[in-house]
Amino acid sequence: MNGPAGAPVAATRGPVRVVGTGLLGTSIGLGLRGLGVDVVLHDPSLTTVLLAQDVGAGRVATPDDQDVRLVVVAAPPDVTHDVVLAELEAFPDAVVTDVASVKGAVLDALRDAGADLSRYVGSHPMAGSERSGPTAARGDLFTGRPWVVVGSGESSSVAVLAVRDLVSDLGATPVMLDASTHDAAVALVSHVPQIAASLVAARLREADPAALDLAGQGLRDVTRIAASDPALWTSILAANADAVAPVLRALRDDLDAVVTALDGAASTGPWSAPPRGALGSVAAAIAAGNAGVARIPGKHGGVRTTYDVVTVLVPDQPGELARLLVEVGSAGINLEELQLEHAPHRAVGLASISVLRGLGGRLEDELRGRGWRLAG
Repeated sequence: MNGPAGAPVAATRGPVRVVGTGLLGTSIGLGLRGLGVDVVLHDPSLTTVLLAQDVGAGRVATPDDQDVRLVVVAAPPDVTHDVVLAELEAFPDAVVTDVASVKGAVLDALRDAGADLSRYVGSHPMAGSERSGPTAARGDLFTGRPWVVVGSGESSSVAVLAVRDLVSDLGATPVMLDASTHDAAVALVSHVPQIAASLVAARLREADPAALDLAGQGLRDVTRIAASDPALWTSILAANADAVAPVLRALRDDLDAVVTALDGAASTGPWSAPPRGALGSVAAAIAAGNAGVARIPGKHGGVRTTYDVVTVLVPDQPGELARLLVEVGSAGINLEELQLEHAPHRAVGLASISVLRGLGGRLEDELRGRGWRLAG
């Protein structure tokens, strides 16, 4: 919705108090300020809150800021319930939400403390970055992303609407779940992948540099999130341990089956037939992965699509990638997905451009005709 001068108009009305000015809190502030919403910022760290103010996420809260309508708590899960409880008490007319990635433990602690749950609505934006802090924040961080809204069971309709409006104003898609369903879901799609990435990356600590020179995009894809904050993730995993542990046990069982099969294959030597069933166990594990990845929603949340992929060598110079993308558009072909990989020890990148099936050959001809070098 736009105002008379074409400026966006937010359904969220300020002042909005953001408590915790790390990546998520500062990004929320930036998004709301872009809509003209008054945002007041608070953080235990004076340096952090001043930095969030300097990047444009709002103004530092003062004792005079008592007319707060909405409080957003962006604190680590192990302290979220304490902060939410304090904010509910300090601002008796405000709706309070939090963006912690665990909901059940927070809600249980608030209920045990006798909090006013009519004004509390949990939430969790499914967006983030391996980077942290105010300098990593972006006002568009949540655009197009799911944002789970978790009522307390006692939340008023007004409180739920206030949080849904916040989600929509920031460009995200509200998804209504209860706390236990949310925690089980994020254990599977977020928390266990973090552990898996960290464990794979940990194998690289003592790796021969020559081996690391062979690393391709596959390793980078698997380990990207392993750069995440250890303290934050320890807090998250501890708070959601009941949901994470069963998934890890099932993963361990699958891994044990593959290890057993490979031990059997190794015992016979590379040119001898392995024990019956060993190869089938390995193939079944890979096929199960195929079936799982096929269920991940594709572009715009639709059915996952198989694309033609054209890989182009892009000189590592300013403007070259932009020129490539312009020329793909000039060829009248829509870019569906893009991956960029740096070639080891070469001043060139490998841009893998995904296009609809049947258009790969045409795109290759167009790009060669425009002077681009293709890989493969």
